[in-house]
Formats: sequence, C-alpha cells, structure tokens
Amino acid sequence: MTAIRSVCVYCGSSLGESNVYTAQAQILGQRLAENGIRLIYGGGRIGLMGVVADAVMKGGGEVVGIIPNHLHDWEVGHTGLTELHVVDSMHTRKRMMVEMSDAFIALPGGLGTLDEFFEIITWRQLKLHDKPVLVLNTEDYWHPLMALIETVIERGFARRTATTLYTVVEDAEAVIAALLAEPPPEHAARTSKI
Repeated sequence: MTAIRSVCVYCGSSLGESNVYTAQAQILGQRLAENGIRLIYGGGRIGLMGVVADAVMKGGGEVVGIIPNHLHDWEVGHTGLTELHVVDSMHTRKRMMVEMSDAFIALPGGLGTLDEFFEIITWRQLKLHDKPVLVLNTEDYWHPLMALIETVIERGFARRTATTLYTVVEDAEAVIAALLAEPPPEHAARTSKI
C-alpha cells in the first residue's frame, strides 16, 4: 500500500460518559505521533477532538485543523496546532479533510461523526476515493451502527460488499497495524468530483 502520511480522525466534540474514550483517544494520538503520521481533523479544542490533537502535539507530531468560521467564532477552535485552516463552510471543511488525508478513523462521537463516517464510506462505495476507513470500536460503542448496517444489507438496501468499505478495530493500539494491513488502492481517487 502507499504510505500513510496523514490520517483524518472523526470524533466527538464531547468526551462521552466513559474515561476509556479519552484514554483511547490519547493512545491513538500518541501512536500517530510516534509513527510520523500527521493528524487531519475538525480543528476543535474540546471533547475527544481536542484530546487526540493534544496527544499528537505532545508527542511531537503535526496536527492540521480545519474548522468552519461559524464554529471558530464560537471559540471552540484549537489555537495550538501546526496549522489551523478557518474555512467558509462545513462542505469546504469536509472536502479539505478528504483531500489532505490518506486514511480515515472514526472514534466515538455524535451526529457529526456519524455524518462524516457515512459520507466517507459512501464516497468510497462510489469510487470517489479508495482510502482506508477504520472504525475504532471502543467499548463496543459502534456495535449498534454495525448492527444497523447488517440490517440494511439483510433488507436488500446494500450489498454484502458494503462491509468491506471499512475495517473495525477494537483498540487504539491496533490502529497502526490495521492501517498497514489495508490493501493497496484499486483505482485512483477522483477527489475533484467530491
């Protein structure tokens, strides 16, 4: 596979109800920094977003945040990053995150994380990109989501191959190995159509 130089992380702007979510986010940030993988994320300083970014920065890694101006104006933008791009819209933010990343990881999060996860696997299904997508299933957080996707398949609204659009890992320690195990891209990305 081509080298993974930058990883986009989708996750909550809240910490959630378990300290394990925070611990796993910190471990992921540490491992990204140790492996020289740049973090691309939504630019927030709060919740799991801030935890991952802080862990990468503390480990000497690079962090690029991309935040729409309306969220930046609410003073939730992280000011201690390698780069912070303040953009005009959520659409611009998402497009830039895709273009700047070699892979994607979904940590526990809320509706925004669900939106980003479904968009990125849909774009992979449509062959707009062929970059790895990982789901970090901390404490079985994503089990209901995986069950929903199974229901969609069983009811005839998606093919069984939909489950090949992403890889589930149970622990942040397994993320780097999972990224390296991903097959090489089958086709060139067409991000200009995103």
